[in-house]
Amino acid sequence: MRTHFIAIGGSAMHNLALALHNKGYQVTGSDDAIFEPSKTRLANKGILPAELGWFPEKITSAIEAVILGMHAKADNPELLKAQELGLKIYSYPEFLYEQSKNKTRVVIGGSHGKTTITSMILHVMHYHNIEVDYMVGAQLEGFDTMVHLTSANDFIVLEGDEYLSSPIDRRPKFHLYQPNIALISGIAWDHINVFPTYDFYVEQFETFIAKITNGGILVYNEEDPEVKRVAEAALNPIRKIPYTTPKYEVKDGITLLETPEGAMPIEVFGAHNLNNLAGAKWICQNMGVDEADFYEAIASFKGASKRLEKIAEGKGKVAYKDFAHSPSKVAATTKAVKEQYPNRTLVACLELHTYSSLNAEFLKEYEGALEYADVAVVFYSPDAVKIKQLEEVTYEQIAKAFNREDLIIYTNPAEFKTFLFNRNLENSALLLMSSGNYGGLNFDEVKDLVIR
Repeated sequence: MRTHFIAIGGSAMHNLALALHNKGYQVTGSDDAIFEPSKTRLANKGILPAELGWFPEKITSAIEAVILGMHAKADNPELLKAQELGLKIYSYPEFLYEQSKNKTRVVIGGSHGKTTITSMILHVMHYHNIEVDYMVGAQLEGFDTMVHLTSANDFIVLEGDEYLSSPIDRRPKFHLYQPNIALISGIAWDHINVFPTYDFYVEQFETFIAKITNGGILVYNEEDPEVKRVAEAALNPIRKIPYTTPKYEVKDGITLLETPEGAMPIEVFGAHNLNNLAGAKWICQNMGVDEADFYEAIASFKGASKRLEKIAEGKGKVAYKDFAHSPSKVAATTKAVKEQYPNRTLVACLELHTYSSLNAEFLKEYEGALEYADVAVVFYSPDAVKIKQLEEVTYEQIAKAFNREDLIIYTNPAEFKTFLFNRNLENSALLLMSSGNYGGLNFDEVKDLVIR
């Protein structure tokens, strides 16, 4: 099958391109920007586009399918040519469903935790040499690519993102998978540029549940009131399995999980990660892994890339980097680090970088999100606000939204870096939360700061 990608450079799209190449497909693609590690990985397989940009002449009737990424626009010249020729055009999730419609589809949804839960499941399967197809949004230790497609495997595990499928398909991605087994970890308003009201956002999860196949299974976080409400209100013929955070304790910086065989040390920490672990356990059990085998495997799970990732540790000092940006993720991550290091000064730095977090109306959702931090810092770039064509966010708005008198706010990258590098981090835990890089912060320099 000859497949062409429009906008191939994103992490998800380049992983899919590699997976199809490995499966024997003839793959080509286009994009106006391709970054590392995507660039090298595509080049190593001989499928890196020769030049950047859009070339309608690449699109011919010899192509059997075009896969459209979110990075492309509706007026993309290659897309317009494909439409003119009447070629089959798939969104990314649509194509994944097409590749898995004869498999048991396991879809992990939720406003937060879905990457970690999906990663936990794949770690357990990998540990026990159980072959499954998969798609997950973060790099995992022991995995070459984060999309794997075969003709032979019975299961496919999919991270179920609620964002839009493509520029010409405005349905949330996780509506297209039609899961046999589904999980919802939590519901907290996000992506307000697409879902302008909280109720509209919640509706997407109600639709996701309605899409579960008859006789399928819904595993859900009973501790999240909104998840509990939508799960219990669903009337379609499915089996519902609630889960809660398991019992655990922290001793000398080590988290001990209570299991039927006694307390077991684990690598991940924080109530939200233990909650994620409980959900992953139920999914694995419904995929044929018994409880004891799950615990044996999960003990060595170190976490997904950029999710509460320890980047450096020195005497009396430790630094973590986390992808957290939504209010619920920020609150959970900050609490987790404070709980793990209760006797250290927690310096929590949050960069407001996403469309939602830089929206003046949405900012109020952050009230209390940094309450567990001993030193709370917010960084945002006025340039990022302009790029996203949003109304100006003021210092005063941020201060009022977080409702914390001692909140430190920076808008200048150099000033933020000066604060960080002049601070005495003895007996401290440094937490850097962002989907950006604080205006160009060198994280290797941060590591040196902690190690020395």
